[in-house]
Amino acid sequence: MKQRKLGPFGVSAIGLGCMNLSHAYGAPPPAATAEALLCAALDAGVTYFDTAALYGFGSNEELVGRVLRPHRARITLASKCGMTGVDGKRVIDGRPETLKRTCEESLRRLQTDVIDLYYLHRWDKKVPVEDSIGALADLARAGKVRAIGMSEVSAATLRKAHAVHPIAALQNEYSVWTRNPEIEALGACKQLGVAFVAFSPLARKFLTGTLQDVASFEEKDIRRAMPRFGPENYAANVKLLDGYAAIARSVGCSMAQLALAWLLARGEHVIPIPGTTDVAHLSENMGALDVTLDGATCAQIDALINQRTVTGARYNAATQTEIDTEEFASQ
Repeated sequence: MKQRKLGPFGVSAIGLGCMNLSHAYGAPPPAATAEALLCAALDAGVTYFDTAALYGFGSNEELVGRVLRPHRARITLASKCGMTGVDGKRVIDGRPETLKRTCEESLRRLQTDVIDLYYLHRWDKKVPVEDSIGALADLARAGKVRAIGMSEVSAATLRKAHAVHPIAALQNEYSVWTRNPEIEALGACKQLGVAFVAFSPLARKFLTGTLQDVASFEEKDIRRAMPRFGPENYAANVKLLDGYAAIARSVGCSMAQLALAWLLARGEHVIPIPGTTDVAHLSENMGALDVTLDGATCAQIDALINQRTVTGARYNAATQTEIDTEEFASQ
C-alpha cells in the first residue's frame, strides 16, 4: 500500500470516509453491510479511517469503534468535534468546555483511550479559533488525542490555529468539480507541512458517472439542499461527463479512479478519503493507486471541469454561513 505523511503518521494514500455508513445520503446500510465494508477496507490496506461525532449523531463512531477496536494498533483513527447532534438537531459549538466534554463521549463510543487525529469539524465563529484550538491542545497534552486537524476553514484561519498548536491536517472538500482549495488552502498546507485531506473526492457520486436521476434522492439525502444537485443545475453538469468519461477510457481506468488519481497527482500532501457502502466500489477506488496521470491528461481534465464550467453553488446560503473556506469571486 502506498503511504503518505499525515502529521506524525504514515497512512494509506487513500483513506476511508466513514460518514455514509451512518449518515447523509438517505437510509444507511444494514449494520452487517457496514461492518463488512470496514473489514474489507482493512483487508485492502486502508489504514486511515475518518469519522465524526456528527455522523449518525454518534452511531458512526460506535460502528467504527466496535469493528476496528481489535485492529486499533494498525490504523490511524480520526474523528471530529465542534459539530454534533443535540436533541436531534445539528449544532455547531466550539466552546472549550464543549469540545473537552464531547471528546470524552467520542472516546467511549470509539472504544479507545486516544484519538489519533481530532478535527475541529467546523469553526464556531462565535468563539475565537485560538480558544477552540487551545482546548484541543489541552486534550493533546492530556494524552486524549495525538494530533489536531481542522475542517472547512480558510488558509488564514488555518494559520491562526497553527500558531497556537501545530495542525496536522486540513480537511476540506476537494475534487475536480470543487476547486476552492486551489485559491489558497492547498498552498498554505504545503508551506506549513500540513496534510490536505480531501473529502467528497468523487463529488458526492457525480464523478463516478452513475448518478443520473437526482429526483430519486431520499428525503434525508443532504444533496437535496445542495444547489449543484438541483434538477436544472444538475442537467447542465451531467453534460460534462461525456468528455470526462472519454478521458477515463483513454487512460484505461474508471471515472471514479480518474477522479482519485487526479487528486493524488495534486501533491504528495493530498490524501483523498472516498466513502462507499459497496465493497466492489471500495476495490475500484483503491485501484486508483495504480493509475498515473501525465501532465497533458491533467490539463484536459482541468479544462473540462472547473469552477467556471460547473453550474450551481456547492452549498445553499444557510450552510455557506457556517463554513470559512475561500470562495471564487464568481461564486
